[in-house]
Amino acid sequence: FKGEEVSGMPGFKLARKGMVRTFQHVRLFKQMSVVENLLVAQHHHMNTSMLAGLLKTPGFRRSEKEALELAARWLERLDLLEFANRTAGTLAYGQQRRLEIARCMVTRPSLLMLDEPAAGLNPRETADLQTLIAELRSEHGLTVLLIEHDMKLVMGISDHVVVINQGSPLAHGTPEEVRQNPDVIKAYLGET
Repeated sequence: FKGEEVSGMPGFKLARKGMVRTFQHVRLFKQMSVVENLLVAQHHHMNTSMLAGLLKTPGFRRSEKEALELAARWLERLDLLEFANRTAGTLAYGQQRRLEIARCMVTRPSLLMLDEPAAGLNPRETADLQTLIAELRSEHGLTVLLIEHDMKLVMGISDHVVVINQGSPLAHGTPEEVRQNPDVIKAYLGET
């Protein structure tokens, strides 16, 4: 990643390098508030110590204010601001998915890995997700690695697609190249 070997590196170190991910199954701190979930994600960006936090130094207060402002911006961007003080576990499933993405974005990533982000979403939520991913890419120069079974989403958002069949790469290329690949057609649509 960016010229550095990262295999086997712990997740917190990958996040510091700008590589973050969501999971197939939502993983939030469900007993914490929505905004607290975003503050926890920013801990490595806060230039403070435990002692500074206990003493509420000016530097700590400034860092905390900046973290709250960034959290509020992302909650507003993902239509979650009105739920900022609600317990994350009480959000609807689609809202929890958006909160996961917001939690990733407050870390200021360069690579966002989304593991089946459309799983469990209805068609409207999936369409909104597609729009969101496109906007994140264009507005933030973000690279997105998408692992997804919803082919309409994959083909509608991707520049490059890799098709895996039974654990092995089957094809790769532009969405149109993959859509017309005979091996992909055979594996997923049967003989024609």
